[in-house]
This record gives sequence, structure tokens and C-alpha cells, in this order.
Amino acid sequence: MNVFNTKHVAAAALIGLALGGVASKAWAAIDDYEFQLVQNEIKNGDGAVVAVRLVDKRSGKVVPDAVIFAQRVDMAPDGMEMMTAPIEPLPSTEPGIYRFKANLPMPGGWRLSLGAKVQGETGSLENKLEFKAVP
Repeated sequence: MNVFNTKHVAAAALIGLALGGVASKAWAAIDDYEFQLVQNEIKNGDGAVVAVRLVDKRSGKVVPDAVIFAQRVDMAPDGMEMMTAPIEPLPSTEPGIYRFKANLPMPGGWRLSLGAKVQGETGSLENKLEFKAVP
């Protein structure tokens, strides 16, 4: 193989790699991500910390740097959807883990609803996670 052919082969390989990277990213969708609770039981009271991880379901890896634009906590699992509690984001202690401080005034079933944007993806991710507040 001469130098001229080697350059063409190398160029074709680079183009193939570049197109392969674009094509694989195009297969990703917002449905490939989900929030998961770090703990299913949280001690009730003021200052309860609810932590979730954002996971890429295709690889199982956590996803850092999502932008959470909506959060709500209510008692829908116990039939009291209108019973909401104050919730605010806390700084993350590790990549891909998102923490919230909530006032969970009573034990029982609670639901955390989240809305987020994932870097590089189109659309919004919405998840509802149920957990128990325990005394």
C-alpha cells in the first residue's frame, strides 16, 4: 500500500468513526434516563433529606449535571395528593446524586415528582418516585 492509499484509508476511518459517534448519539432518547431513590425510607420531620440518582438505563451509569427545574413532594401514595410539603434542592455530595431537603411532617407514603433537562438530550425528563417517611 503506498502513502496515497494509506491517507485515504485513514481519512475514511476517521469519517466512519465520526459518523458512528453521531449515529449512536441519535439513538439516545430522554426515555433512556430515570431517577432512582437512593433510600426508600426517609426519617420524617423538618430537614429530611431525600436523595436520588439520575441513571442512564442503557449503561447503568449515573448522569451528572442535569438541570432540575421542577420538584414537588406530596402524599399521593396515601390518597392525599393535595398534602404537599416544602422542598428545596441541596448541593450535591457526589456526581449524579441530587439531594433535596423537605419538611415531611408525618410518617406515611410520599411521592417525589421531578422535572429535569439532561445535557445533550432533547425534551424533558419527568419521574415520580414513591418512598416512605418513617418515625
